Amino acid sequence: MESQTPWTGKPLVLVGLMGVGKSTVGRRLATRLSLPFVDADHAIESAAGMTVTEIFDRFGEPYFRDGERRVIGRLLDGTPKVIATGGGAFINDETRALILDQATAIWLNATPDVLAERVRRRDTRPLLRGRDPQAVLTELAAKRDPYYAMAHLHVSSQRGPHEATVTAILKAIGR
Repeated sequence: MESQTPWTGKPLVLVGLMGVGKSTVGRRLATRLSLPFVDADHAIESAAGMTVTEIFDRFGEPYFRDGERRVIGRLLDGTPKVIATGGGAFINDETRALILDQATAIWLNATPDVLAERVRRRDTRPLLRGRDPQAVLTELAAKRDPYYAMAHLHVSSQRGPHEATVTAILKAIGR
């Protein structure tokens, strides 16, 4: 079920579990709205000079989350744009408060089986390495969905083209 909130021009921040399509949908949404698109993970990698996986391996998740919060804080500069966040960004209390205050948060939600199907295509996710994606995503959904549910808007991203999710978001923001 999609909720609806008229868009005020604040940055649109996509949140949700890995594999839900935040980056792909975000790029397409930005194009449809003629806005810039920023992938927060890419911005973090650029700022750190290393990949998310390397940051996790070398410094651990708490260090990564702190950097992620700072980068997202810089991205939320008041200008209209679409931002795709990493799956854990919205779980951090400070990062979530920042996003809820300075942006319109949109939870892209999909079932763990749809997500597992999508993430099996690429082996770049630190939390999945050497583990069963279905089990990990089911566990993550149980822990994280209550946080994602705090987002201003909820949009379902199920099997099918990402364009359908983009259209659902546009409808949810009154565009």
